[in-house]
Amino acid sequence: MDIRAELRADCASCFGLCCVALPFTASADFAFDKEAGEPCVNLLADHRCGIHGSLRERGFTGCTVFDCLGAGQKVSRVASGGHGWRDDPDVADRMFRAFPVVRALHELLWYLADALGRPEARPVHADLRAAADKIDRLTRAESFAEVDPAALRGEVDVPLRRASELVRGGGRPDRRGRDLIGAKLRGADLSGADLRGAYLIGADLSGANLRLADLIGADLRAANLAGADLRDCLYLTQFQVNAASGDLATRLPAVLERPTHWPAREPQG
Repeated sequence: MDIRAELRADCASCFGLCCVALPFTASADFAFDKEAGEPCVNLLADHRCGIHGSLRERGFTGCTVFDCLGAGQKVSRVASGGHGWRDDPDVADRMFRAFPVVRALHELLWYLADALGRPEARPVHADLRAAADKIDRLTRAESFAEVDPAALRGEVDVPLRRASELVRGGGRPDRRGRDLIGAKLRGADLSGADLRGAYLIGADLSGANLRLADLIGADLRAANLAGADLRDCLYLTQFQVNAASGDLATRLPAVLERPTHWPAREPQG
């Protein structure tokens, strides 16, 4: 079973943790500075955003891009003890420390679930499944705030890399960690390419073929994905898609959603 359906944000079941636990830095993504643990001034008493419908217009593009991968509702349920962070300082501290940890663990689960869904990666399915089971158990324990996601990432990186190699096959472009900021890759054939950790900020990938490309950790902020084909690329997250720009012709993996800030119709004229 693909557990990625469970790794979706459910804001109605969360205490607005992303609006409190995480810091903001005044930039093109956020209109002002905010310290970690300090509630955003736009957060309402019922934990909803007071300007949700106009975030981008009011300087909060970063909020529309962020995806907690379901960590918000998980922490709200497991770490709250039946109380919200407004009610008990100890509960607040526990939840705020746990939130980024669980979000990182859910990201690892997302990658593992992707690899487990690839028949070509069957030789490492046992290792992938063992890692997924271990991390899933950690996300359901109240002590998850003490977990070291970086150490776990190191553990799962080996089977994830091997799965990627098996799925992509040999002889594909290796662009791991490359500086491709602003690169002109319109219509490029990047199928099966290794783009792990590549810097694709502002790159023109319109019409590019990214099928079976490994995009784990690739920075797609402001990348142009208009008409690009990413249907079965590896390790792509909603966060990466949200940070890019696309159109109705952009083809995404079925497990991901088309961002609401992408054009809803083809341009006229």
